[in-house]
Amino acid sequence: MNTKQQTGLLLLRVSIAFTMLIYGISKLTFGIDYIKDLVSQYGLPTLISYGVFIGEIIAPILIIIGFRTKLAGLVFAVNCFVAILMDRLPDVLSLNEHGGWAIGLIFIYMMFGIAMFFTGGGKYALSANNKWD
Repeated sequence: MNTKQQTGLLLLRVSIAFTMLIYGISKLTFGIDYIKDLVSQYGLPTLISYGVFIGEIIAPILIIIGFRTKLAGLVFAVNCFVAILMDRLPDVLSLNEHGGWAIGLIFIYMMFGIAMFFTGGGKYALSANNKWD
């Protein structure tokens, strides 16, 4: 990849992972009772609801700094996929009040995570020598 592509990859990493990080910080600040309730509705142990902190705080931070970006991207994508399945599945075939796809944002986040899994962090990353970078 040339320098412009590397810069573009860095901008994508930082901007999209940062916006997900805000969601994670919000959950850290205000709690995850909603997620615990959702998880218990599916008959799962509420302990797994704390995994949201891995998907929305740890993975975005790793993506931003470019450390184990492929692994973090996979975790990021799985977190989004689980959110779609558990919370947004009824909206998959719906439009929002502005005419956009109701799950558009979470879908973009999920695809970003998958893209990070395939591309890695690029040249402007903390680490680029491991198979998970």
